[in-house]
Amino acid sequence: MSRPKIQPDYNAEKVMKELINAVAESYEETGELKITANEFNMSPLKVRKMIITAGVYHSEVSDEINELYSRGKSVSQIMEITGLKKSSINGYLPYSKVIYKPEKISLNAARIKVYRERKEIVDILQKETNDSILWSGIVLFQKYPFHTFTGLPFSYTLKIGKDGEYTKELLVNRRNKSKSLTWSSVELAFEEVLKQRGKIIKKPKDIGDIRGISYLYPIFYRLGLIDIPEQVAAKMELTKRKGSKAEKIKP
Repeated sequence: MSRPKIQPDYNAEKVMKELINAVAESYEETGELKITANEFNMSPLKVRKMIITAGVYHSEVSDEINELYSRGKSVSQIMEITGLKKSSINGYLPYSKVIYKPEKISLNAARIKVYRERKEIVDILQKETNDSILWSGIVLFQKYPFHTFTGLPFSYTLKIGKDGEYTKELLVNRRNKSKSLTWSSVELAFEEVLKQRGKIIKKPKDIGDIRGISYLYPIFYRLGLIDIPEQVAAKMELTKRKGSKAEKIKP
């Protein structure tokens, strides 16, 4: 008896195409490989290969390699011409094969779903703001790779109660440390943010002396609830760095 397939309804080619389109869409909005990688929980190298496939990424290196490849040069010949390793050459070439491993297809489909849902809730929050919609946003951005005002990485999950449902308590994970953040703190910060809508909030304490505000500051920015200085957003890896170049990954 054959082993049952995982997620038999998924079409590998369709999922791959949708993922590449979603990644390209995100990259065109952010302009940064690393930020786009954060959105999909993927490596910047994989993101780069996908947006090269979509035709939205260009650099001197990638354009040279793809020009040589289009002229019929083999990978070995391109290695001789450019001096780059085989792995680097392959990293700059578009995808030519579809991933058919069931577990990979399922994972990629989940990435697309999460990206779309997060994008939708951020769009909704631009038009309507209330506790219910905010809660939906907080739920959707669990495990997202955030950075604080000072650049320290963190993510959060929601505590699960005995009934198996989420409790309104954020468990913030920062390297080897963790702390909890109550919903009352989130609500208080949210109320203050709404009062300052349209203003540029330069630092977390400008929202208020609220417990956990250093974590809520980047979360609220990612949800589109506050405006912050461009250099601060860059430090938190949530927007394109001013004057930055797309080519930041070593070949």
